[in-house]
Amino acid sequence: MDFKDYYQVLGVPRDATAAQVKKAFRQLARKYHPDVSKEPDAATRMSELNEANAVLSDPERRAAYDAMSQGQQPGQTFTPPPDWDNGFEFTGRGGDGLDEEAFSDFFSQIFGQTGRARGASQARQRYPAGEATPLRGEDHHAKIVLDLADAWRGATRQVTLRSPQVDAQGRVHLAERTLDVKIPAGVKPGQMIRLAGQGGAGHGGAPAGDLFLEVHFHPHPRFVVTGQHLSAELPVSPWEAALGAVVPVTLPDGSELKVRVPAGAQSGQQLTVRGKGLPSAQPGDLDLVVRVLLPSALDPRARALYEQMARDLPDFDARKVAQAETDRAPR
Repeated sequence: MDFKDYYQVLGVPRDATAAQVKKAFRQLARKYHPDVSKEPDAATRMSELNEANAVLSDPERRAAYDAMSQGQQPGQTFTPPPDWDNGFEFTGRGGDGLDEEAFSDFFSQIFGQTGRARGASQARQRYPAGEATPLRGEDHHAKIVLDLADAWRGATRQVTLRSPQVDAQGRVHLAERTLDVKIPAGVKPGQMIRLAGQGGAGHGGAPAGDLFLEVHFHPHPRFVVTGQHLSAELPVSPWEAALGAVVPVTLPDGSELKVRVPAGAQSGQQLTVRGKGLPSAQPGDLDLVVRVLLPSALDPRARALYEQMARDLPDFDARKVAQAETDRAPR
């Protein structure tokens, strides 16, 4: 996917005000609108202008775009940085009239998910004529990235959120606020943590909206999280795999679980421990993939044992054993 420089498309500097963006778009739209333009590439250019304007005229999209596009060049192969949108606070407004399917893959990759998060509409209540109309505040949404250990045991963490604000000159800047957030034990990736009253302010005495935090996890050095389930490698010695053993497994919170390795276990074999995934009313499972690690032959003791096995087991052919296992496997 190629990077798109929306500022270059509209011909405005990165510190352009909202009025400058609007003026540039209108001037270029008059030149390239397919209904009036005689330019051969008018339709393509108009589509690019609409997309650039949809981003730069919207404070939230523009702030997010600015944050993840530093140092990028037009046409350069681009992949959004991992968790680039961590801590960005978006309002829940929707219905801004965009036909997002008409925009590029670049736009969809960056703004598709955050755009869907902004789809909440606000319901109005009827009040007698002449009275102020109370209007509940908008719901806000943000993505937060947690450590797996916090989700495992539950925790209270400070979360810093950034939301775009437009100053008196019409320029966008990010304002920060920090909240103490209670992380429930067993929270899953994609789950929402609701903070009542932490969204947009209400009007006419109506309550504020809510803030919804979508949970994601930092990559863990050992565990992979899939929903409520965990998976990890289980390193074992050759004698533990051959003879069977009970081995310790350290869980994300530092506690220890004893797991039985069956005799004859092979590298790649999966052992499932039911109910030892993420804790919850219905906990997930823990899948452990056996990895047999050999002592280094640089150790004279290990080398002597390998040489003895080579002498005492001359009829063992690892390739024939592997082929026999392949032949027995269901097709």
